[in-house]
Amino acid sequence: MLEALGLDALGVNLDAERVYKTMLAEPRLGVGELARRLEWPVERVRDGLDELARLSLLRPSDEKPGAMRLVSPEVGLSSLLAKREAALLEEQRQIAASRAAVARVVADFADLHPSRHHSDIEQLVGVDAVRAWMEERAHEGVSEVLTFSPSSAMSEKSIAAARPLDEEALARGTAMRALYLDSARNHPPTFNHLRWLVETGAQVRTTATLPLRMVIFDRKQALIPVNPEHSKTGAVVQRGPGMVAALCALFEQIWQTAKPVGEDRARDDQGLTGQEQAVLTLLAEGWTDDVIARKLGVSVRTSRRITAELSARLGARSRFQAGARAVERGWIKGV
Repeated sequence: MLEALGLDALGVNLDAERVYKTMLAEPRLGVGELARRLEWPVERVRDGLDELARLSLLRPSDEKPGAMRLVSPEVGLSSLLAKREAALLEEQRQIAASRAAVARVVADFADLHPSRHHSDIEQLVGVDAVRAWMEERAHEGVSEVLTFSPSSAMSEKSIAAARPLDEEALARGTAMRALYLDSARNHPPTFNHLRWLVETGAQVRTTATLPLRMVIFDRKQALIPVNPEHSKTGAVVQRGPGMVAALCALFEQIWQTAKPVGEDRARDDQGLTGQEQAVLTLLAEGWTDDVIARKLGVSVRTSRRITAELSARLGARSRFQAGARAVERGWIKGV
């Protein structure tokens, strides 16, 4: 029932569904009775009840202090559907904004340099076209490669496809610098690949968030996705000197503050990791849990855990208050 709402994307476990369905059938069951009915430990039932309370499917009873009452499906599930719809609308808004941004770049450049349109901007449709283009660059004798890789978990297939190209380029003396997300350190296959890159001769660092996926070759060509939310749709090769220079400057700015692979993630004067700083900044900007999780490359559950821990440290009762207090105390700046 609850799975149909896509609640896995909101970090809801299936235990909450089973507790809710049992309570719908018999609303007056207590914790002990629910545990016996479900044949679960009491603590597991309490965890399910806590999840239902977080979803506003349970509320404090006015008649029995300390007890909870079940919210009707019509009210509770409608609210969950509204949240799901809001998350989907936000994702659609971001996709539309990304498409519009790429379209403006292409249109502006075409207007300024109509005769050079096909040489300075090239569109690659689909994953195969992108990989073929990358393979061609790998065999051209590129001297420098700069990379943004905003993913926390690389698949075995992706690692297997990347290693021969990386090994060949590094063997030729290509200078390779790559930026990954801090969350990649928590995924053993990905982190092992990053350490392999370092051992083979590349420089690799991690940071809390990255703006987009990108590869720059010899500071002359930049490969960026057509749609950052769905990179499999293809990519755009940008050769315009101004655009490439701006992307190189962005890379250098983030590189300076990123942490090299092999070193522990440092904390600032407030005891915050880079990932925690990023969460506070995103909270202050009003982003949802889904968006924060996506930007950090972590699960929604992990994003919520970090938010809860930071809120407790700040003595904040809400996400908005946590962001505001972080700004007031100087934990984050420039928001």
